[in-house]
Amino acid sequence: MYFYLNPKSQNKKTGKIPVSTSDRNTCPDSCPFKNNGCYAEGYPLKGRWDEVTNGKRGGLFSDFVNQVSALPANILWRHNQAGDLPGTGIHIDVKKLRALVKANRGKKGFTFSHYDVLQNLLNRAAIKSANAKGFTINLSANNLNHADKLTDLGIGPVATVLPIEYERQSKKGVWQETINEYRERLKTLPETTPNKNKFAVCPATYRDDVTCKTCGLCQKQSRKVIVGFPAHGNSKKKASAVAA
Repeated sequence: MYFYLNPKSQNKKTGKIPVSTSDRNTCPDSCPFKNNGCYAEGYPLKGRWDEVTNGKRGGLFSDFVNQVSALPANILWRHNQAGDLPGTGIHIDVKKLRALVKANRGKKGFTFSHYDVLQNLLNRAAIKSANAKGFTINLSANNLNHADKLTDLGIGPVATVLPIEYERQSKKGVWQETINEYRERLKTLPETTPNKNKFAVCPATYRDDVTCKTCGLCQKQSRKVIVGFPAHGNSKKKASAVAA
């Protein structure tokens, strides 16, 4: 497997922070978006992901960990704009995750994982430990019901895919509704999960002046709110069907 760390991303959503991409083979079998509506399968990200998976960009995990370790202290960085934690597809590779957690010491790394933690106790313990040691792993939920179950575990913050209705309407990169129109429309949609857990739409998905760099909410382990990402990308209808 190959891993790539871009020291200053050009991704408009993340802002100019270090961002990594992991080999496609890191994606767990428990992710319903694997080959079925994943946003990372849209260009230009797909092309970069292909290069990493094919070994044309990046290097081995040991090289990647050394690069993370060399990042400046207190820096915000995102692990995996595409891909997941190192593992077999069923189990997280605990040894490699520990190495990444160690490399992140003194830094503000965060990521998202679709590895199963409801049934797989090894994965649950690994993610709980990583969060306790300062590397923020958001538990990735498929929908709001799933988000409730992950929240109940209490092992880390939760993020979820939301139905397409939560997306601010746009066409060819141009907003088709004003920010006020969008916010008014959001008021007509549920703001809590079935178990009354509060969730909020990621502001970088509907505001041009917000990025991961300026927001940092997904890195905050202590937050109570679930972060929601409206289904997006070339196959967003497929993703939205899972999130419904």
